[in-house]
Amino acid sequence: MNEIANDLEENLEKFRDPVILGEMVYKLLEERENTNRILKNLLVRLEALERKVAQGSAPKQEVLLPEVDQQILDFVKSHGPVTAQDVQKAFKYKGRNAASSRLNRLYAQGLLQKKQVGRKVYFLLGKA
Repeated sequence: MNEIANDLEENLEKFRDPVILGEMVYKLLEERENTNRILKNLLVRLEALERKVAQGSAPKQEVLLPEVDQQILDFVKSHGPVTAQDVQKAFKYKGRNAASSRLNRLYAQGLLQKKQVGRKVYFLLGKA
């Protein structure tokens, strides 16, 4: 126990020396710079991964759709840009709201694009 107390007293004496304190602060700054450099490299790599995901290079999961939605996608594929009224007539919906709801759901899933021309809204194949 006396050895520990003696070592502690010797170290406390060393810490009173401004040169020793300056060296310790310098070492701390070097370590901080190294840590910042590592964090910067990690940030660059993370941003690169985020760009890849945003560009769609990440593996896509297959979307399973109800049969009616798949038929609507096939209809858009074969007829080009369609309106809710076109889908209403083709699928014999009583009202336009049901057709519009299905088209908007496919748009929200990223399977269709939506373009407004005047008062009409057209749906066309998205980047699926």
